[in-house]
Amino acid sequence: MKPKLTSTALLTIILLHSVLAVGNYVVVPGGLLGQVGMGALGNLTGEGHAALLVYFTGAPIVIGLLLLLIVPRCVTLEGTAQESAEERPLAQEPPQKSPTPTAPPADTAVHLLALLQREGRLVDFLREDIGAYDDTQVGAAVRPIHSSCRKALTEHLTIEPVLDGTEGDTVAVPEDFDPSTVRLTGNVSGAAPFRGALRHAGWKAVSVTLPEQPTGQNPQIIAPAEVEIPE
Repeated sequence: MKPKLTSTALLTIILLHSVLAVGNYVVVPGGLLGQVGMGALGNLTGEGHAALLVYFTGAPIVIGLLLLLIVPRCVTLEGTAQESAEERPLAQEPPQKSPTPTAPPADTAVHLLALLQREGRLVDFLREDIGAYDDTQVGAAVRPIHSSCRKALTEHLTIEPVLDGTEGDTVAVPEDFDPSTVRLTGNVSGAAPFRGALRHAGWKAVSVTLPEQPTGQNPQIIAPAEVEIPE
């Protein structure tokens, strides 16, 4: 880019030349026009004309030095500012990260557990020590619990397998797999991609539709205590 004079530089040049012209007109007796020429300068040798000699010698030098100091700096600053603006690369926007799914609040887990307790008394079954019962008794008790909890789970959650396929199928684990969705077992060495046998397809919740809790209900309560009042 070619350097250009700024408006400040142009005004400085005009101002300095104006000062020099006014000084010539004031200092030279009788005015600058018509009375002082090249021949008259030769007569300015006496003590009375010493100031004139100093002026005519020093004024152009001072003006020239001021021009050399001020004007190039103005030109350089202008050029630098323009080049910086033109050559500066546009700031690249940082890549947008995919939003991290937020963990559901603890109240949601308790609410879901309350539904399974209400429909199939799941908490009662899990909290009870079944070691004293034989397999026949446990099997008979589990069937209604399984049916009721399965109904509640299907009604309020849409669940799908993480990987398609049946147990024993050979599946591919891509290079950019998410460790939270696929857990590798066995002889794991090197870097992805991997191929292996599917031992469990996993589960993921696609949607959750829990009913709203009544206003004022304690969200930490899985099942309320029941007290029968005698007649």
